[in-house]
Amino acid sequence: MGIFTNLFKMGRKPNPISSGPSLKINDGLQYAKWSKEQLIERLVELESEKTIDGTADTNTNNKRRKSEEEPASKKKKRNKKKNSVKPFDFSRHHTRFIALRFAYLGWKYNGLALQKEPTALPTVEETILEVMNKCKLVPSMEPLDYNFSRCGRTDKGVSAMNQVISLTVRSNLSPEEQRDPANDHQELQYVHMINHLLPDDIRVSAVCLRPPADFDARHSCKHRHYRYLFKAEQLDLEKMREAAKLYEGEHDFRNFCKIDGSKQITNYRRRIISGDIIRVNEDFYCFDLVGTAFLWHQVRCMMACLFLVGQGLEKPSIVTDLMNIDLMPQKPLYDMASDVPLLLYDCKFPDMEWIKCNLHDYKAIKYGKAANALALDYQLKASMSAIYQQTLPSSNVDMQGKIRVNIGDGQGPDCQPL
Repeated sequence: MGIFTNLFKMGRKPNPISSGPSLKINDGLQYAKWSKEQLIERLVELESEKTIDGTADTNTNNKRRKSEEEPASKKKKRNKKKNSVKPFDFSRHHTRFIALRFAYLGWKYNGLALQKEPTALPTVEETILEVMNKCKLVPSMEPLDYNFSRCGRTDKGVSAMNQVISLTVRSNLSPEEQRDPANDHQELQYVHMINHLLPDDIRVSAVCLRPPADFDARHSCKHRHYRYLFKAEQLDLEKMREAAKLYEGEHDFRNFCKIDGSKQITNYRRRIISGDIIRVNEDFYCFDLVGTAFLWHQVRCMMACLFLVGQGLEKPSIVTDLMNIDLMPQKPLYDMASDVPLLLYDCKFPDMEWIKCNLHDYKAIKYGKAANALALDYQLKASMSAIYQQTLPSSNVDMQGKIRVNIGDGQGPDCQPL
């Protein structure tokens, strides 16, 4: 009767039998009254439940034992992944003030300057500062945090070949070590670090590790050199050159700019060092312009007037008339020249020690190859566009007495795309 006693103790918990007659186990149930088949089925069922419970306990114990036996290094590594990444502590690193020289093709960007509000396209500064922030060279996207300054602000679509910014960045060297050029090889490779993450249409070309005292990329610039490319079909280049020369000297250019009411500018006088029409290559000429400083959209407005002169719609004297505020106290309505052909060609500073890339270095070669590939891509697209133009029906007949002003976008009288 021993087995029946054990079955009685184990079976006090109600549990229906899966086959045979339905039996309800109550507290007073006597196993002696069960048939042999019922007792065997009950034994199998209870043994099955015990096995399942035992396996679960074993798995739990194995996991606990494995966790206890796991090396401390693996535990630390796993816990580190769970924790959020600690912010980079800039206070533990040295800093230094530098200047960067860079070039960019501007037609994919919303201008140079970082904007406070979101823009449809990224700006060049936004792209550069995001890269520098990612490299932990600057602590934030707020330029005021690191004494930031730019040389010449360019509009949406405008490109530059020798733009300059100055700012304070993280350094590997102490202030004493920074003063000795012999330690430059131990400094962070700023040009390579930034170019590695920049898109192919923006490239840093040089760094100045020791700018002059009180250097500021904007206020230390002696003059800015612009070029505006155009095709010469149906344009009187001599008349345009005559008008360009009239810009030279110090004049009031309020009729050659877009007024920005938020800045409340009261001084519109600017000095133009030189203005000329020169040939760039067999296809293009350019308005070559050098001045100490420029107003908003000034170069594009100046070029628009030259286009009017070149088309014979205005005389060269229109330039002098527009600079005479007594004669023309208010800016007349006219379209600005297109943005894409405008180029900030150069910026002149006091003598500075610019460190360029080592052209034999693999990284410099790689970035150069990327620029070559980008240029080839645009050359191929230009050639394809020319074939596309030749394929379509066209006519050189004038617009039946209607005047269409050339603003350098290819839709004027020359009807030639840039």
